Amino acid sequence: MDHLVFASPDLERGVRHVEELFGVETEMGGQHLGLGTRNRLIGFGADTYMEVVGIDPEQPEPGRERWFGLDRLSEPRLVTWCAKGDDLEGLVERGHAAGIDLGAVVAGGRRRPDGGELTWRFTDPWAERAGGVIPFFIDWGDTLHPARSLADACRFVELRVEHPEPDRVRAWLSALGLDTQVSPGHAARVIATIETPTGIVELS
Repeated sequence: MDHLVFASPDLERGVRHVEELFGVETEMGGQHLGLGTRNRLIGFGADTYMEVVGIDPEQPEPGRERWFGLDRLSEPRLVTWCAKGDDLEGLVERGHAAGIDLGAVVAGGRRRPDGGELTWRFTDPWAERAGGVIPFFIDWGDTLHPARSLADACRFVELRVEHPEPDRVRAWLSALGLDTQVSPGHAARVIATIETPTGIVELS
């Protein structure tokens, strides 16, 4: 697991929810220029973190729907997750062979608070991916991983997912090399267990 994506149409509302639940303060992430979003972060230790992402009122309306369903989201929630990958094109091919579309491999970036730029390559985060229970994949390349500059505020314990078609989702995850617990559910749902200063928290 690289990072969790907790989305909120109003970023400050999402930040308040997470900070009260975890008992820690989020740290500044940055703006996703041209995409109309920005984020704040919580470190989970080396190379793992959570982003709280929301609409950025300082940016103009983007030319397409914002990622993570932000334009349709009414309540803050854990919408998806991101896994590490170093052969993204190979993962896309394996996904296609198994019947899951990860989308194209594209470049991404965001502006840090100090004005610097983070860059990466990832599989298309707009791809549907079984309602978000299948992760998108990221390769940070030579960029310093964001978690390296964050305080170890919490600890990631485990992640599990629910879906109306658990057998199909389990097969897709296996084809992508992921051993993720899958349970039947009425809707697609990602549930993360986090060790926080206030105790063990299940976030969904």
